[in-house]
Amino acid sequence: MCFSPEGDFVGGVVVTAIGVDTCRHLRGRREYLLLAVLPLVLGVHLLIEVFVWEQLRGGVPYEVGRVAMWLYLLIAMVVVPALVPFAVMMLEPTRLRRLTIAPFALLGAVVAVILLLTMLRGPVTVKLGSYHLAYSIGLHHGILVVGLYLFATCGSLLLSGYRDIVIFGIANTIAVIFLARLTADGFASLWCFYAALSCGAICLHMRYGKPHRAHPYAFET
Repeated sequence: MCFSPEGDFVGGVVVTAIGVDTCRHLRGRREYLLLAVLPLVLGVHLLIEVFVWEQLRGGVPYEVGRVAMWLYLLIAMVVVPALVPFAVMMLEPTRLRRLTIAPFALLGAVVAVILLLTMLRGPVTVKLGSYHLAYSIGLHHGILVVGLYLFATCGSLLLSGYRDIVIFGIANTIAVIFLARLTADGFASLWCFYAALSCGAICLHMRYGKPHRAHPYAFET
């Protein structure tokens, strides 16, 4: 598949629709709110990147593209690492399971702060790559920070007590391994695209997942 503004637009529309449907199935379950919002955030995220593409291709003014770039990176670098593990922690029905996920939520928040401060120091740039956009925020020790980012997000998903959430985590972990070997400078753009498309697992969970599965939690309180 060629990644392009058209691909981001179609993906963004589909994932945003998934997000709207996911939110419709909250049914008053407040602990699911952050998880339900995640597909909506990632869908809008893809749509924002369309403006980054278009600015680099001369289709929209520089200022519009610059704002879109910052919004895209703030979601990818700050919102996602903080939101994902915290959302997983909130939906777990037992105290022991929530305590298990809590270190990942704390780590995600720390990574988000590090990346935000790095972005504010700059320089923050983006350029056209081969079938992706190459973002740079001037990050030092990038491998370590990105590794902690992925550990916080994917790790929390894999430790969830819900099958659909674990599937979401497995899909994104596989994507991480593949994309890390494929490209370095386009990792943020491509992984966010894949993560958004795999949000179907969250929608399925909101539709059919039971809020309390007795057997897996029989030993927990």
